[in-house]
Amino acid sequence: MKRKIEFRIPAEYAGLTAGEFLARRFPYHDRAAWEERLAMRRVRVNGEAVDAGRVLREGEILEHMTDDVPEPPANLDAEVLHRDDDIAVVNKPPNLTVHPGGRFFHHTLWAVLKEKHGVEDPVFVNRLDRETSGLVVIALNDKAAAKCRKQFADRRVTKRYLALVEGRFVRECEADGVLVEDEAFGRHKRRLFQPKIACAEGQPGEPVSTRFRPVKASGPVSEVEALPATGRLHQIRATLSWMGFPVVGDKLYGVDPAMFVRFCTDTMTDVDRARLRMDRQALHAAGLRFRHPRTGKWLEFDLPLPRDMASLMESLDAGNGG
Repeated sequence: MKRKIEFRIPAEYAGLTAGEFLARRFPYHDRAAWEERLAMRRVRVNGEAVDAGRVLREGEILEHMTDDVPEPPANLDAEVLHRDDDIAVVNKPPNLTVHPGGRFFHHTLWAVLKEKHGVEDPVFVNRLDRETSGLVVIALNDKAAAKCRKQFADRRVTKRYLALVEGRFVRECEADGVLVEDEAFGRHKRRLFQPKIACAEGQPGEPVSTRFRPVKASGPVSEVEALPATGRLHQIRATLSWMGFPVVGDKLYGVDPAMFVRFCTDTMTDVDRARLRMDRQALHAAGLRFRHPRTGKWLEFDLPLPRDMASLMESLDAGNGG
């Protein structure tokens, strides 16, 4: 598989040559390297190969076919738990992006399914953050995709997550409210949970509802089961943060939200990493129950706590003499 970069030239880049534009917009190659690729006719504008001196105009489409963009390392050990003619169910490892985007192409679940498991056109019914591990449903044809997505949209799917959180979580509870954008956090998609009891009637935001149940505690960390009735972006992490039990390893909603900026700028300290306890957010999609899109029969999948999360709890137990 080859990656295709496609870019519509905006006004601020109009007037630059193709060589200037590529070196400025995609600095993972220098000017000389981009000019070499242009000379090899690997760059097209409006469907036609161009040289380095081609002046670009606003609105033109530039395409570059490449297989040499450096990608960050990723965990590619995705396990296929179930597969038939209509769907596949996969245990996604942590630190693996689902879709191609940004720096990731070959190091994605999409590419792993195509290259290692022969899934020609995977359609993701549900999605997990890069750091979150667990169950992902993939439709293998359009009809299956439509039926599975409708089940998720109509809330006819039972979902169960396991999370490790900071603090002693001792009481089962249900958190109902809304999620709103955290405007103070700029372009990063951090969201704030606001409880239903504090929300004015008609207040904007996405309604969310999650039931939480304590599983066990190991020193300062608790294992918590989360049963979301809704499926919103960052729902579990944002709600637990509001409750005062941030997810272990969470750089966006964790013990210090300012840590996310240091993570993005590669300026995290050893103290930051020690406070996080793990190199990823300790959230795992452990259970799914839904109907098969063709037969209508119930399918149920349950996973244990993944090794990295279990190891942390074991180390904390050992440190407490448990």
